[in-house]
Amino acid sequence: IHEKPNKRWRSYSIASWPDGSNVFELLIVLLEDGAGTPWIFKNIVVGSEFTLRGPVGVFVLHEENYKKDLFLISTGTGIAPFRSMSQYIKLHNIEHENIYMLFGCRTQKDLLYYDELKQLETEMPKFHFLPTLSREEWTGKKGYVHALYEELCAGKQPASFFLCGWKAMIDEAKKRIQDLGYDRKAIHQELYG
Repeated sequence: IHEKPNKRWRSYSIASWPDGSNVFELLIVLLEDGAGTPWIFKNIVVGSEFTLRGPVGVFVLHEENYKKDLFLISTGTGIAPFRSMSQYIKLHNIEHENIYMLFGCRTQKDLLYYDELKQLETEMPKFHFLPTLSREEWTGKKGYVHALYEELCAGKQPASFFLCGWKAMIDEAKKRIQDLGYDRKAIHQELYG
């Protein structure tokens, strides 16, 4: 999205999936001191016209990713591209190995798309939605995403890792995944900012 007053482009992940329409969805959370979101929330209303470019980047799944277990690890709005990828796989009935969507949040109110992704889990037998909370008690997983993938990867099965979210999580995950014996080429990331 082009922010005219500051003459800069801001990138946002697409949360919807290609369905043949000309509609797409962005997942944007207002950060009061953010570089772009205050402008978006103040200036864009229904009927607004603004300039977009893209899509850009290389954070996409390729055929070889479906042939091994796939770990989609996110925090916060980092869930957006993984929602898109998972729904696309379902829509096109793409054969795949296990897909583990690990979603780290602080509290239950932060669990974006929770009901939709739990439903997807019932519709796709090899899809596993594993949300975890770090700052609130609940009936699901508790803690950070790192313990989840470390437990799931204990057998060192072939896998691809896609990381999207807070920089601290991505940096730590890259190190820990490599410490588990995976090559850094198996790790793909989408950084915020």
